[in-house]
Amino acid sequence: MTEMSEQRRKGLAKMAEVYGFDLSDGPGDYFAHTADHLFGEVWTREGLTVRDRRLLLLGALAASGLDDVAEIQAGAALGNGELEPDQLREIALFLCYYIGWPLGTKLNFTFGRVIDNFEKNR
Repeated sequence: MTEMSEQRRKGLAKMAEVYGFDLSDGPGDYFAHTADHLFGEVWTREGLTVRDRRLLLLGALAASGLDDVAEIQAGAALGNGELEPDQLREIALFLCYYIGWPLGTKLNFTFGRVIDNFEKNR
């Protein structure tokens, strides 16, 4: 069995912080780039908090219509205490004016599901 690199450990630790649960090491180049580079280098850079990065990511996901990934990010933000339900609702309304009403509405419904699930599991 190969010993885990410091970069992989750093990436997995940041992934756990971002998503709110521990992740085990994964196989292949895709996972290596995700853990080592995206989380081990990009998400750990100074200058922006995890919350800042999450807000930017939510905007990008919403603009791209990627509600499935936005749902994961919103759930993690609620679970980690980075955002409150009312803030998610405000984000969806705000983004309607920049990404268009149909995509913003879709995001609002997605956030509604996330909020309902979060409040049921409190």
